[in-house]
Amino acid sequence: MPRPIQATIHTQALRHNLEVCRRAAPDARIWAVVKANAYGHGIERAFEGLRGADGIALLDLEEAQRVRNLGWRGPILLLEGVFEQRDLELCSRLGLWHTVHCQEQIDMLAIHKTNEPHRVFLKVNSGMNRLGFQPEQVRSAWTRLNALPQVDEISLMTHFSNADGPKGIAGQMAVFKQATDDLPGERTVSNSAATLRHSGPGLVSDWVRAGIATYGSAPDYPEHDIAHWGLQPTMTLAAKIIATRALSAGDTVGYGSNFTADKPMRIGVVACGYADGYPRICPTDTPVLINGVRSRVVGRVSMDMITVDLDPVPQAGMGSEVTLWGRAANGAVLPIDEIAAAAGTVGYELMCALAQRVPVVVAD
Repeated sequence: MPRPIQATIHTQALRHNLEVCRRAAPDARIWAVVKANAYGHGIERAFEGLRGADGIALLDLEEAQRVRNLGWRGPILLLEGVFEQRDLELCSRLGLWHTVHCQEQIDMLAIHKTNEPHRVFLKVNSGMNRLGFQPEQVRSAWTRLNALPQVDEISLMTHFSNADGPKGIAGQMAVFKQATDDLPGERTVSNSAATLRHSGPGLVSDWVRAGIATYGSAPDYPEHDIAHWGLQPTMTLAAKIIATRALSAGDTVGYGSNFTADKPMRIGVVACGYADGYPRICPTDTPVLINGVRSRVVGRVSMDMITVDLDPVPQAGMGSEVTLWGRAANGAVLPIDEIAAAAGTVGYELMCALAQRVPVVVAD
């Protein structure tokens, strides 16, 4: 028998979450962002749930080729553009749209030989201070791109650094508007947080980039959870109890003996550990669902095992289902954001860290 652990990708939840983003920005088209192998879900596994998007956004050419191999004929956007000259040849062959965020990328386009001009997205650094042209450089960059026969249409983009928090987007939006005022072309400015929190008359985005919200994580957790936004988990990680043990008051559990029972209790040993992608740093009291009932981790997470408190679920035993995040068999939900918060990180990291040794199935 295989080890009793499994991840499930929920196709219908992907469709649902995309629709939530579409309703939040009804006048915009939707990029489904599939970078990092669809946030750890697997591009091929997630694809059926993402067909309703208007475009696919990603980072590297290998992923773009995989999307085309799946039969996608719509727009594909390289969010960081090309990294070297020869990448443009594959952009031409695959019909990729790509970001231009620096002079070197314009230089590459200027010497690229192509029969089909490229659709490019000129990126403005409105305050994130990672990629993009400084506001005072935007017009000269646009003028240079517009003069190239290798360039067809120029769109404009930026990325918000504080859309998920109280600082908001107003300052960056003002910088972007001033830098691009009277320049033609479609705009894409909204990530998941901006789409859900800030969509309205003051935020004009012809395309919105539906990233983490598509995958069932709240972009502004803990201020809001997925229930607030109407999002559904798209990945479930579940395992089974492979042993039980009765503890007496004073007994310790696991490496470092950092959990001590303060009364008699039962614990279950779960077939999941940090080698499966569950964060080693998760402390005692990190939530789990046992047969759909909320309980907690006790003791230190090890490579292959987690120990959990069975007292809230007295009927649980060998073979009982433990949901580490996602949706339990009885429909109860444990949002991935809660486990991420316990580990001091974000849901993105947990999704992307799912280990290769974990079997994955797709369910509608």
